[in-house]
Amino acid sequence: MDAEPRASALPNAALAPSDPDRSTILLRLPAPRVSEEPVSPPVSVRFMDTEHLRFVVGEQRRLFPDGFFSRLGPGFLTAHTRTYLTSPHAVGFVAEVDGAPVGYLVGVVDPALHRRHLLRAHGPGLAVRAAAALAVRPALAVNFLRTRLPRYARKLLPGRRAGASASAAPAPPAVHDREAVLAHVAVCEEARSYGIGGQLMERFADFAVVAGCTRVSLVTAAGPAGAGPYYERRGWERRAETHTPDGKHLLVYARPLGAHRPDPI
Repeated sequence: MDAEPRASALPNAALAPSDPDRSTILLRLPAPRVSEEPVSPPVSVRFMDTEHLRFVVGEQRRLFPDGFFSRLGPGFLTAHTRTYLTSPHAVGFVAEVDGAPVGYLVGVVDPALHRRHLLRAHGPGLAVRAAAALAVRPALAVNFLRTRLPRYARKLLPGRRAGASASAAPAPPAVHDREAVLAHVAVCEEARSYGIGGQLMERFADFAVVAGCTRVSLVTAAGPAGAGPYYERRGWERRAETHTPDGKHLLVYARPLGAHRPDPI
């Protein structure tokens, strides 16, 4: 089972958790220009933990209600989001204000190995949850059979896998050519315009650089519903267009890692 299309909700590396000096980034929200109130409380960006799953899943279902995984319900989405916390090839970060989460990011630093981990360690459990969710959602089940099942079957059929093993397998990508994938990033409405989304993305960029990645990519919805202009202002380049199995139009953005970073927006 592959991950659902990546998305973002922003305005219209491997750094070990045990590293005390880098496991938390502190920044301050500037006071509104028209106000003389003191600077807002500090915001911390730290590694996501299981205690954050309820917030992350709730925000993802609220901000991306049309996503296939969101439509499978909170049980499946929680189980799938947890894979980012157990995989050695993925990571999650959460931004907090006064201990309350206000934003999150999940991403992958080796998509092929993360997919393998997901299938081997969580595949059966996710399949059972998905089947149970589809059983009580007949319209979604029809959509799955029509748009996604053929793709999953092509990837997972034993004969196909055996044939691939028998043939000469291509050499794995060189470390210098590895691409990280930013899967989801979102910031609550009341905490936007303070650069929190940018801080989350730069933290992921740091993680990806140490993991050996030299570039990072993401997708966002085309048109007004997407965040393309936001990414372009931050130095991301539009590389391609794609569509989900349901036909939704997406734009692919990428940026090199280790390059000059734009100022937070």
